[in-house]
Amino acid sequence: MTILKRMLCALFATGLLAAPALAETSYVRAGRLIDTESGKVLTDRLIRIENGRIAAVTPYATPADGKVLDWSGFTVLPGLIDMHTHLSDWGQTSNVAEPLLHSSEDIALVGAKNARDTLNAGFTSVRDVGTFRAFGDVSLRNAIEAEYIEGPRMAVAGAYITVPGGGGEVTGMAPDVQIPAIMRMGVAAGPEEVRAKSRMLFQRGADFLKVIATGAVLAAGTEPGAPEMTEAEIRAAVDEAARYKSYVTAHAHGAEGIKIALNADVRSIEHASLIDDEAIALAKKKGAWLVMDVYNGDFIDEMGKAEHWPEEIMRKNHETTDAQRVGFRKAVAAGVKIAYGTDAGVFPHGLNARQFKYMVRHGMTPMQAIQSATTSAAALMGKSAEVGVIAPGRFADMVAVAADPLADVSALERIDHVMKGGKLIR
Repeated sequence: MTILKRMLCALFATGLLAAPALAETSYVRAGRLIDTESGKVLTDRLIRIENGRIAAVTPYATPADGKVLDWSGFTVLPGLIDMHTHLSDWGQTSNVAEPLLHSSEDIALVGAKNARDTLNAGFTSVRDVGTFRAFGDVSLRNAIEAEYIEGPRMAVAGAYITVPGGGGEVTGMAPDVQIPAIMRMGVAAGPEEVRAKSRMLFQRGADFLKVIATGAVLAAGTEPGAPEMTEAEIRAAVDEAARYKSYVTAHAHGAEGIKIALNADVRSIEHASLIDDEAIALAKKKGAWLVMDVYNGDFIDEMGKAEHWPEEIMRKNHETTDAQRVGFRKAVAAGVKIAYGTDAGVFPHGLNARQFKYMVRHGMTPMQAIQSATTSAAALMGKSAEVGVIAPGRFADMVAVAADPLADVSALERIDHVMKGGKLIR
């Protein structure tokens, strides 16, 4: 025995060095498997899982080792991905002061519930694009990764980068009401302040940055069509994100704000409600993604009328909902990259899949809609090697549905089984 081998044996014996674990192997039998990369459907496939990742996908044959989870009666597809969620916030209500009514402890607990509801709905990954109480999303992501609670894989923004009084602020209060500092962590005026706030957000755990380029439908005193950040300010965030090997996404409703953000080289545009033909062409030229929440307007209209939301919000929602769907159809036809994002948190978490039928209704095929929530979303996050397709090397994140979502995409609202990292969630 060599000296090295004797040293290793001694370390194993004392417990100072753990012996390599044997691979945990299991299998899933998929009756129909949607290959989101090729856009094809494969039949009767055996998916081999080792230590939470997919090791192989082959025609079915009874394996000699490991348990087989029989999903032969189901259509199996990758775990779904929502690129625009707000897990670490209270839900939208008629009260503009709602964000001030809940402690950080309240938000932590409701965030855990939101995460569980999202995962149970088949969304095994999300991009969480901002929270009023800064860094609650960071803590939630970390708790899920540590397996303290169940939830989707999360990429988080930490807080909104917004101008004072802009679409990322808690607005609508009396002038002498002081908003807590934790709710203004990303407020910045001018490129240098934006740069400093961007650096701080990355240092405190953000995965990417979210800038508020225009006013917002749900922020009192702001207008969706009005630009709020300059190209120089957004460029400062983009440059700082590049230092951290990351990117910026921009909340932008109005066409002018969208073009300002695209010219500053953001990676994606959120909402894009009032996008025009010039902005669509620019998005395609830049290779940017659009993340358009084309279901959300109907929920706001229905719930807002029932709960008497402020007239200002209802007006802005009316002005943006139909226009957004026209722009969505044009963007699909133009071949712009589109990723699935819903603004969950405005509507209850766990209802994320309601948007699929809206995307099909307004120009996508069912396969395109599914790809927007799998391969496209994974590419936007920079996670194509991890999620978005059932293929070797990826996490064993999968969902199964009894109905055929390619025949009726609303079947994804009724997920039968969910697996994350090889673990059966339900």
